[in-house]
Amino acid sequence: MVRLIMGPKGEGKTKQLVTLMHEAAETSSGCMVCIESSRNLSFNLRHQTRMVDAAEYQLTSYEALRGFISGLYAGNYDISHIFVDNLRKIVKDESIPDLEGFLNWLDKFTSARDMKCILTLSGDPDSATDIMRKFL
Repeated sequence: MVRLIMGPKGEGKTKQLVTLMHEAAETSSGCMVCIESSRNLSFNLRHQTRMVDAAEYQLTSYEALRGFISGLYAGNYDISHIFVDNLRKIVKDESIPDLEGFLNWLDKFTSARDMKCILTLSGDPDSATDIMRKFL
C-alpha cells in the first residue's frame, strides 16, 4: 500500500508524516524505516523507526531508490512501514513519468509484502496526474 502526501512547501507534510510514524510505532509490531534527504527528523523519531539519510547512499534516481528499498527489505523481512520524506529532494528527478513508474512499482512491491509506504512530495495536489491521485 502506498500513500502520497502532497502539498506546497511549508504546508506541514513532514509534520503529518511524523505523526503517522508515531501512530505506526504504537500499533505495529514490525520494523519501520524512514528515508529522508538529511537527518532533520532524527530527534523526532521513536526508537522503533530506523532513520536513513539518503544523502549517504547517493540515491539520485528512482531506479537507485527502487534498488535501495528492495535491499532494505531483503535484509529485513520484518519491515512493515517505509516512510519517505521529500521524495523529489532525495531523487532529484522532476520527470513525471519516472515518478509515476516508481509509484506503481512501489505499490506492487509493498502490496505483495503487506507493507505500507508513505511518501511526501512537494507540489500542488491539483496538478497531480491520475496515477499520482490514485495514491493521495
